[in-house]
Amino acid sequence: MGKEELLKLIPAVNDILSENKSEKIKNDYSRADLLEGIRYVTDNLRTKILADDFSETNFDQESLKAEKILDSVKIYLKNIYRPEMSPAINATGVVIHTNLGRSLLADSAAEAVNNVALHYSTLEINRDTGERGDRYSSVQDIIKKLTGAEASLVVNNNAAAVTLVLAAIAEDKEVVISRGELVEIGGSFRVPEVMEQSGARLVEVGSTNKVYLKDYLNAVTEETGAFLKVHTSNYRIQGFTATVEAEDLVNDAHQRDIPVIEDLGSGIIFDLQSYGLPYEPTVKESIDAGIDLVTFSGDKLLGGPQAGIIVGKKKYIKKLEHHPLLRALRVDKFTLAALEATLKLYRNFDDAVDKIPTLKMLTESAEKVMQRAEKLFSYLDEYDNFTLKIEKDTARIGGGSYPLTEIKTYVLTIDSELISSEELAYKLRQAEMPIFSRIKNQKLIIDLKTVQPAEIKLLAAEINQVLREEV
Repeated sequence: MGKEELLKLIPAVNDILSENKSEKIKNDYSRADLLEGIRYVTDNLRTKILADDFSETNFDQESLKAEKILDSVKIYLKNIYRPEMSPAINATGVVIHTNLGRSLLADSAAEAVNNVALHYSTLEINRDTGERGDRYSSVQDIIKKLTGAEASLVVNNNAAAVTLVLAAIAEDKEVVISRGELVEIGGSFRVPEVMEQSGARLVEVGSTNKVYLKDYLNAVTEETGAFLKVHTSNYRIQGFTATVEAEDLVNDAHQRDIPVIEDLGSGIIFDLQSYGLPYEPTVKESIDAGIDLVTFSGDKLLGGPQAGIIVGKKKYIKKLEHHPLLRALRVDKFTLAALEATLKLYRNFDDAVDKIPTLKMLTESAEKVMQRAEKLFSYLDEYDNFTLKIEKDTARIGGGSYPLTEIKTYVLTIDSELISSEELAYKLRQAEMPIFSRIKNQKLIIDLKTVQPAEIKLLAAEINQVLREEV
C-alpha cells in the first residue's frame, strides 16, 4: 500500500468525533481540547507517512483507526495538563538536592503556606491599628532570638542577600576579600560577579590557600567600604593553609570604622556535631564574634523555603530596609509563612530535628534507613532476570553543604543483563510521580536515605511495573 492510500485511511475529524470515546474525552476536558488533540495526532500521522525515511513495514496501520487516534488524543491531553513541575521521589541519596527543590518543608510549614494560599492574610497589616504594617515582622523576632542578632531581614535567596548588603553598605567602594574565598555557587554564579552587580569594587588579598590579617589591613584605603568573609561551605582547602579568625578581623576592622560582612552560605542554626556530623560555623557564632552583617540561605541546612536571611547590627539593617533594591528582592507571603513556621520549630531543637525533614534525614541513624530499605524490598516481586539486593552505601548532604561528608545509608541495587541501568533510570523518571535514582558500578541505585516513609509503597509499585514490562 502506497503513501496516498495510507493517507486516505486517516479518518475525517467528524468521523472521529462520532466515536463514543470522543464524548468522554470532551466531558473530561473540553470540545476545544478534543479538537486540538485530534488535529495534533492526525497531523503527526501525516508527517510520519510523508517522511523520506518512512517504512510501511514498521508502520502500525492500526494507529490510523479512529479508536486508536482517540487513545493517542487522551495521552496528548493528559501530557498537556500534567504539571511540568510535579512531585518527585528523590532516591539519589543527595539530601539537599538543588535540582529536586532542595529542602522539604515540615508539615507545619506546608500547612502555613496552604493557609495563606486559601485565605487573605496579615502579610503587611497591623492587627491592632488596622493600618499598614511591616512585611517582615512575622519572622524578625524569632530570627533575632535564634541568632542573637540585633536585627534581621529576609530576601528571596542568599545571592540576593549578599547583593543587597554590598549595594547598601559598599556601593562605589572597595570590598576586601580573601582570594581563597572567591567561590562559585550554583548556576555558575561567582562571588566577584555578584559583587560587581552590587556596585562594589573587589579587592583580592592573600593567596588561594593562605591569608593573614596583615593582608586585609594592607589593602585598606580611603575607598575601603567593607571586609567580606565567605564561608567555603561547598568546598574545602586542606593542608598548608591559614585563615583569619572572625574576632581578629572584626577587632581591627572596627578600629578603622570598617564593617565586616560574612556570607555563611548554607547557614546552620545549631551545631550538629553531637549527631556525628563535622563542625560547621553557626550563625550565632558569627554574630557573637562581632560580624556586622551575616547572610545565609533558608532552604539548605535550615530546612525551610528558599530565602536569603540577613542578620546583624541594627544600624546596618536599617540601611538595607531603606535601599530601593529591597523592593525588587522582597519575599512573598508563601515564603514568609513557611519560614516563620520552620523557625518556630527551632525554639525546641528536639522538635526541629524530628519535624524538619532535612534535619531528620541528616541526623537519623543508618538503622532507620535500613528499615525503610527492608520495607521497600518486602513489597517487590521476584524476577528471574533481575538481581535485587539491599546493600550498605554512602549518601551526600548536597546543597553546597558539608562537601567532604558522607552519610551511612542503605540502598536497593538493581542489576540485569536485559536492560541497562541508564534505560531503567529513564523509565523510572517517566513514572506518574518521577523517580530519580543514581548509577554506580553499572547498577541502578535506589537510596533510601532520601526516600520518605509515605513514598515506599508507591516506589515499590513503580519499580515492579517497570521490571514486569522488561521480563
